[in-house]
Amino acid sequence: MRHEFTTPERFVAGTVGEPGERAFYLQIRTSSRLFSVAVEKAQVQAMSSRLEVMIAEIRKSNPLMMIDKLPTDDASLESPIDAEFQIGAMSLAWDDESKLICVELFELEDDEDDSEGEVVEINISLAMAAAFCIRSKAVVNAGRLPCPFCGIPIDPRGHLCPRANGYRR
Repeated sequence: MRHEFTTPERFVAGTVGEPGERAFYLQIRTSSRLFSVAVEKAQVQAMSSRLEVMIAEIRKSNPLMMIDKLPTDDASLESPIDAEFQIGAMSLAWDDESKLICVELFELEDDEDDSEGEVVEINISLAMAAAFCIRSKAVVNAGRLPCPFCGIPIDPRGHLCPRANGYRR
């Protein structure tokens, strides 16, 4: 099954839960439809960083292209937050004709099931891609702070740092 969204009203990353136990989601909203998919934190980071590179490359190749600035979207995810599926692979591409970035999200494949998974195609403007990047960085960075020694997130209940040979810091 393929779900297509062309210039949605909202395309955001968000979380549910406390730091250390958060579930990440991507949410797409059109006037009549709300669509949510589950995603890993690393996938949100990867998508955000790749979108930033794409925006910079597009600006460099088309210096006269104007990119609107959308207002910051700090609102929480819309309810109900029911993930249609878990994302496995992602694809990002620039469509020079429509001047939109095409984001394709592929369902995580089950080894036991031979059928094709679901796919979500979202076509967003450069302004929406830039707004997505800003929000995604804030969402990812709102989690647990990394340990300055080992880089592993510090759990509020304590942290056994491998670089400190297991001593608590």
